[in-house]
Amino acid sequence: MGELLPLLIQGAWVTLQVTFLGSLLAIVAAVLAALGRLSPWRALRWFSITYIEVFRGTSLLVQLFWLFFVLPLPPFNVELSPYAVAIVGLGLHIGAYGAEVMRGAISSVAKGQYEACTALNFSGFKRFKRIILPQALLAAIPPGTNLLIELLKNTSLVSLITLSDLSFRARQLDQATFQTLEIFSLALVMYFILAQAINLGMRHVERRLSRGRMRGGLS
Repeated sequence: MGELLPLLIQGAWVTLQVTFLGSLLAIVAAVLAALGRLSPWRALRWFSITYIEVFRGTSLLVQLFWLFFVLPLPPFNVELSPYAVAIVGLGLHIGAYGAEVMRGAISSVAKGQYEACTALNFSGFKRFKRIILPQALLAAIPPGTNLLIELLKNTSLVSLITLSDLSFRARQLDQATFQTLEIFSLALVMYFILAQAINLGMRHVERRLSRGRMRGGLS
């Protein structure tokens, strides 16, 4: 066990990095795509709808393979490292689901909030940043937490594009030592710990935003 654990921790560290960076990309993509769907500009609205439906309607594994194997070919000629493919693929895939969560959260903000911003002569950007977005994020946290945990679990697929994540290390050690029970039990526990860390972190963010709403200051 003393020999197995350090190698699994190395894989878990890669998994953690991909999860964190992929989550950042997913959050940005979700917010932008949600705003695009709500935009009065038809071209932007259709672009956002196309992104959401393509990434929600196709397999994540095929998306990763496409980015890794197809993108370097003509006419694209764009070669990404396995690490970059993992972050981009996972981020855009989960971001497509998150966009619908954010769209619903933004739409759930009471119309009175918009009217109050108009009465206070807030610009559109200031209204969104200080009033709408904080309330929408608070409403989006519970379903968003599920999506971030789903992103963590989906990192197991990146081992198929040669990235040495936790799943890759577990299979590698299993083939070398045949200690299947010990290795995959440790991997299971590590995934569970990482998922609980995400859950606790998002609960902390939710409490912070909730306190801001109770004080009347969401900025």
